[in-house]
Amino acid sequence: MIAIVDYGMGNVRSVMNALAWIGEDAEVTDDPRALDDADRLILPGVGAFGDAMENLRRRGLVEALHRQVQEKGKPFLAVCLGLQLLAKTSTEHGAHEGLGWLDADVVRFDVGDRALKIPHMGWNDVAPDQEHALFTGLRRDQFVFYFVHSFHIVCRNAGDVAATCTYGRPFTAAVGRDNVFATQFHPEKSQDSGIQILTNFASWKP
Repeated sequence: MIAIVDYGMGNVRSVMNALAWIGEDAEVTDDPRALDDADRLILPGVGAFGDAMENLRRRGLVEALHRQVQEKGKPFLAVCLGLQLLAKTSTEHGAHEGLGWLDADVVRFDVGDRALKIPHMGWNDVAPDQEHALFTGLRRDQFVFYFVHSFHIVCRNAGDVAATCTYGRPFTAAVGRDNVFATQFHPEKSQDSGIQILTNFASWKP
């Protein structure tokens, strides 16, 4: 069973619907105890970094996620805001501490081109930096995904970067380390390409 972690920040139902489309058993939960029964976990999210971390803490999910992912090594997928929460810090509406699983910070876009609007919204090409298991089955022309974000993660360890995208300047579009994979784009909104990533995640054995 796949547990979709609900901390009151966004797109849990669209992720649930995408998993139902590929025939996967999934459950939306905000109960830390329910994560014990899950085989793999998804942390989605849309919204502000500080509010997200506060919600995770208040519901006891910070400790639960650390136990399930960092200690037990369960396969873990984070999406959009979920990816950003893996960083040490964010500068969104002040200074905030994240989960700290990655040596990284979250910063606002500085695209260097006034013609480019913030947030970065819509479809964009993605270039893989790793031959990751979750990219299996995707042709080069299928690395096109849907984004909605004003902030992005900056990783100090280049080995954590699984894919990049360019919006004015290059930025990290996905990260991968051990049993953790996370995307700035939305697989659940990225049609066949996103469905392939979710299908790969459902059978991933890192």
